[in-house]
Amino acid sequence: MRDEEKNEAAAGEQPTSADGIAATAEPPRNPNMKWYIIHSYSGFERKVKESLESRVQAFGLQEKIGKVLIPTESVTEVRGGKKYTSERMFYPGYVLVEMDMDDHVWHVVKSTPRVTGFVGTGQQPTPLSDEEVQHIVYKVADSREKPKLKVKFEKNETVRISEGPFATFQGIVDEVNEDRETLKVMVTIFGRSTPVELEFNQVEKVA
Repeated sequence: MRDEEKNEAAAGEQPTSADGIAATAEPPRNPNMKWYIIHSYSGFERKVKESLESRVQAFGLQEKIGKVLIPTESVTEVRGGKKYTSERMFYPGYVLVEMDMDDHVWHVVKSTPRVTGFVGTGQQPTPLSDEEVQHIVYKVADSREKPKLKVKFEKNETVRISEGPFATFQGIVDEVNEDRETLKVMVTIFGRSTPVELEFNQVEKVA
């Protein structure tokens, strides 16, 4: 029985995730990691990301280099009445890397093909502040959850409502809120001009 108890105790010590799978695949996060920005040749950001991730594996640097991120946002365009969503970089030529910086890590990243250097003062890379991390890193997550609509609306412009109870109605744009991506549109209902608040993706321009 003692051997069985030992085996049970050993099995009980192994951490498991919520779905019951042993949580050994995820290495413990290094608390010394900070976010840095590296320059790359414009147009080669994805190649740099792939190369860096390969180097992390090759050099066994999983404890020193964490996530590699290309700051992009989802943008929705309306063409021919259909919506198309695509990824657009909002900092072309830059890649974000989470790392515990030392001379070896610096050299591995700096010598990655198509990397031209770090953003910082002089030879010393400067990590992003907490505020910058919130603004840049979390902006990426937010934009993927809610794609921006690549359409500009102006006051007094005529638009057609495409969704909701007023679909097919036309109206005049009275207010534009770029941050919330909403419009106040004056719609004539039963002979009276009535303000209706709509999201950008609920209207389309009248050619």
